[in-house]
Amino acid sequence: MATDEKIRIDKWLWSIRFFKSRSIASDACTGGKVKINDIAAKASSLVKIGDKITCKKEHINYELIVKAIIGKRVSAPIAITCYDNITPETELNKFEQWFVGKAPTEVRDRGSGRPTKRDRRDIDEFKDRIFDEDDFNE
Repeated sequence: MATDEKIRIDKWLWSIRFFKSRSIASDACTGGKVKINDIAAKASSLVKIGDKITCKKEHINYELIVKAIIGKRVSAPIAITCYDNITPETELNKFEQWFVGKAPTEVRDRGSGRPTKRDRRDIDEFKDRIFDEDDFNE
């Protein structure tokens, strides 16, 4: 494709497999979660090669540079060649510590048995003190 070609941002985000459906991509644009060159984008905003896309998805701010314009959904190996992911590592790993101890089942030593009622209260108190969910609301 020529370098002067443009495509709608919602269609491009869907075609590179960033969102599962085009309507989800459109909703993200409408909700103000997508920016083109640091300017809020509507779903109908046009994107061209070299644009910097900032997209908030699952509380992570992804930063992408457009390398190719595609209009149809393609396989994942082809899709990743259409953009450069320049998201900082700190942004990608910002919830790594928060998820410690948040698994549906706790990791316990084999043979230690179930926690007693007192142990359970201590564990819950510890988690509530360390992991305050209000800190993560945006």
